[in-house]
Order: sequence, then structure tokens, then C-alpha cells
Amino acid sequence: MAKVEIYTSPLCGFCHAAKRLLKSKNVEFEETNVALNSDAKAKMIQRANGGRTVPQIFIDDVHVGGCDDLYALEQAGKLDPMLG
Repeated sequence: MAKVEIYTSPLCGFCHAAKRLLKSKNVEFEETNVALNSDAKAKMIQRANGGRTVPQIFIDDVHVGGCDDLYALEQAGKLDPMLG
């Protein structure tokens, strides 16, 4: 199973939608709340090549992008192979 990491904030609807998709596939993920953690947010921005919005999603250290990108992978049939 792939390692899935998602950077989120509590009031983010896109974060909840991305987590809902992952949970519907029974995918375990590591969630990092960046709302009150400036160090985590700085790490997210660095890893996401400057991406400042949440969610930022990584699968096996590959930057997938945000919620729309995750759903686009699902629509294209490319998410399941990435998840292993």
C-alpha cells in the first residue's frame, strides 16, 4: 500500500472532500493540520513547490496536488494504480 500524506486545515471543504475520497477507498493516510503549525505549513509549501493552499496531497512522496487533482486522477482511472 502506498504512503499517502495530506496537509489540511479544519475548516477546509476541499480537505474534507479529498479525505472522503481516500476513506471511500479504505486508504490510510497521514494528516497534518497546518492551520496553527507554521513549521508544518512551511514544509508543505516547500514540498508542494510553492503550493500554499490546502489540501496538498502526496502519494509515496510524489506531489499529487490538491483536491481537484486527486479527483481528476480518480476520473482518469490513475488513482488506484498509484495507491497500489
